[in-house]
Amino acid sequence: MIAVGTSGWQYADWRGRFYPAGRPQRLWLEYYAEAFATVEVNNAFYRLPERATFADWRTRTPADFLIAVKMSRYLTHIRRLREPAGPVARFLDRAAGLGDRLGPVLLQLPPTLRGDAGALDAVLREFPAGVRVAVEPRHASWWTTEVRDVLAARNAALCWADRLGRPVTPLWRTATFGYLRLHEGGAKPWPRYGRRAIDSWLARIHESYPGGDDVFVYFNNDHGGAAVADAAAFARRSRHLGLAVTRAPGR
Repeated sequence: MIAVGTSGWQYADWRGRFYPAGRPQRLWLEYYAEAFATVEVNNAFYRLPERATFADWRTRTPADFLIAVKMSRYLTHIRRLREPAGPVARFLDRAAGLGDRLGPVLLQLPPTLRGDAGALDAVLREFPAGVRVAVEPRHASWWTTEVRDVLAARNAALCWADRLGRPVTPLWRTATFGYLRLHEGGAKPWPRYGRRAIDSWLARIHESYPGGDDVFVYFNNDHGGAAVADAAAFARRSRHLGLAVTRAPGR
C-alpha cells in the first residue's frame, strides 16, 4: 500500500487553496485527515512536542491515520548521533502519545555529517523492533556497503529523496517498508511535479516493492499548495496504474 501525504499541514498559503477560507486553523488537522491518511510532522525536529500534544493529534484523527515524525535535531544535528540512548528514549516517550497513529520515525542527518556505520547502528539499536525508522543521509560518504548492511540488519529504510524530479540518494531497498520524500519538483509553476516525474517514481516503487509492502510518500514542496496538488496527482496516477494507495483529494 502506498501511503501518500504531505510534510506538515499548517501552511498559511494553503488557506483558500486547500483549506476553506472560513475554516479556523485550529481545525485544519481534522480537515487534512479527512483528505489524506498520513502526514509527516517536521516541527518535532525543531522542538519536540509534549506527549499531550501527540495524544491530542491522536484523538483528532481517524483510526486509519498515520503520523510520521521527524526525530529531534538534538540527536541528529547537535549530538550528531553520539550517545543516542537518552534522546531516543525521550523522543519515544513523547511520541507514545500517538499510540497506534505513530507511523515511521524519520532521522534526517545533517548535510555535513559524514558516513559512520557504527554510529548509525548504535542509534538504530535504541529503537524497539516495532518502530519503523527511516534514515535520510545527506552526505555522499554514507553510500557504502557497510551503511546499507546496517540499515538492512536493523530493518530501517533508506529514505529515498528527490529534487527537481531526480533521485539524490541510492535506490536501495533495506527494509520491509519504503519511505520517499519529494522536496522540489521541476515542473511549472515551481515547485510542482509533472506527470513524467510522478510516473518515474511510481515505476521505481513498483519495481522495488512489487508485493504491495507499505511505502510512505511525502511531498515537501509546500509553497503555494504544490504539495497538496502533487500528492493528490500521485494518488490518482497510482490508482490509474492499478497500485493500492491511500485516500487523497479528488478521488
